[in-house]
Amino acid sequence: MNMIELHGREIKVTLSKKAQRALAQRDQPLQVEMQLYFSCLIKKQVRFQDTISDDAVDAAPGLKISFRPICTAQCRLVDANDEVPTMTMPITNPQAFTPHWFYLDYKSQQWCGEFGYT
Repeated sequence: MNMIELHGREIKVTLSKKAQRALAQRDQPLQVEMQLYFSCLIKKQVRFQDTISDDAVDAAPGLKISFRPICTAQCRLVDANDEVPTMTMPITNPQAFTPHWFYLDYKSQQWCGEFGYT
């Protein structure tokens, strides 16, 4: 477990043993973006990016984490599971929306992560 600071909030970062082994085998850092997605509904999603965000923080050897609240231009429930254009949501106090914890695992050759607020 590591503690990092992102947007003025401390976040507890926990990696499974499998995730630690998989990170150690990578040539490039894994870039993880936690997204709080505002549309018709609010949902949390973890994206594994190819490029490193300017505000990414070193969370562990070979792991960079960022957080971005996003929103869609319009609300359509039919788009709920599709890729729709998004934009960074302008918020005045990002610390209030930044997660408290992040968990990373590696299962069946796939990265999986989750984050939360308790």
